[in-house]
Amino acid sequence: MGGMSDRPSPLADPHIAFDVSEGRRDIVVLGSTGSIGTQAIDLVLRNPDRFRVTALAASGGRVALLAEQAHRLKVAAVAVAREDVVEELRTALKALYGSEPLPELLAGPDAATQLAASPCHTVLNGITGSIGLAPTLAALEAGRTLALANKESLIVGGPLVKALAKPGQIIPVDSEHAALFQALAAGTRADVRKLVVTASGGPFRGRTRAQLAHVTREDALAHPTWAMGPVITVNSATLVNKGLEVIEAHLLYDIPFDRIEVVVHPQSYVHSMVEFTDGSTLAQATPPDMGGPIAIGIGWPERVPDAAPAFDWSKASTWEFFPLDTEAFPSVGLARHVGELGGTAPAVFNAANEECVEAFLAGRLPFNGIMDTVTAVVAEHGVPAAGTSLTVPDVLEAETWARARARELAAKATAEARA
Repeated sequence: MGGMSDRPSPLADPHIAFDVSEGRRDIVVLGSTGSIGTQAIDLVLRNPDRFRVTALAASGGRVALLAEQAHRLKVAAVAVAREDVVEELRTALKALYGSEPLPELLAGPDAATQLAASPCHTVLNGITGSIGLAPTLAALEAGRTLALANKESLIVGGPLVKALAKPGQIIPVDSEHAALFQALAAGTRADVRKLVVTASGGPFRGRTRAQLAHVTREDALAHPTWAMGPVITVNSATLVNKGLEVIEAHLLYDIPFDRIEVVVHPQSYVHSMVEFTDGSTLAQATPPDMGGPIAIGIGWPERVPDAAPAFDWSKASTWEFFPLDTEAFPSVGLARHVGELGGTAPAVFNAANEECVEAFLAGRLPFNGIMDTVTAVVAEHGVPAAGTSLTVPDVLEAETWARARARELAAKATAEARA
């Protein structure tokens, strides 16, 4: 397949189908009990002639569901990050399997990484957080096609991931990047003027920073258009998720940050757009549903019929677009800054945010305190020394420092607020 020949070392390229095999594809699902994982499994079960899941990995928080998935899919292996739930998982599997042989069980922090390198066609990385970096690297090194929903692994380990990924080896599963992926098929890199990443605006669209001071956990988790896990939902409320997606778009498509724009689109119908040099803009649109992006991730270059709902054009609808309020939501600007710094700066941004979101969900940090604390941690970190010579130990060290410093600053802010 040709096209995009002027793009240097593309990662996600709609013109290239990496390692396409005929017949049914074997899929390893990482993060199988999460939102992406459960929807992917539903898609596989509806298309048994196209896909087969050979292995599952999960954190261990939903043991009964993991056992049920393993039994229903007849997988060869199951991995769980929490070693303390292994016996509970084994018992649940025995109850379902009866006299049938159990799948191989792997446990511990490296279990998902082991499965990522196991024989298969595609690894779907649906793990949440930067712990997905090691499985991402393992899948790429093993030569698997990587359906990437774990944006954090690309963001914190950008140079590491880009050094391993072959053209077309990564297919994005985020709805925004899957949309860009499809729209980019209409031209070459030289034709692209800008990428336009859409944001729903989350539950607090239109509110000022002052109005955000006292919003609650429940307020932040009430997303108007998407059903997601709590961390991603809070990231959508702060628009940190959109900042991470800007960095991801830059890394995936080699487009400079000044040519990646964010626009607020409350209906979440248009998932992103590509503006070409001739003035035309291509938008990819479906009702808010992750079935389509997941199907692109595990099925490309073929499309999976009825993977997601389509629009009913016989009904009237309104599609709105608004500029981003950078004062109330400074996260996108900060993400651009750390993305341009490179090195360990994105890892510090992401790790500090993960700690602050956890503190907010636990009631230990106010909503505005999330970005205030992340901004302070990024500023203390300064300009990273690693640059393009980034290593996994660099990332881990930076994350450890950022998490500890974020906890310290969040605790200090809480104590001062209560004083």
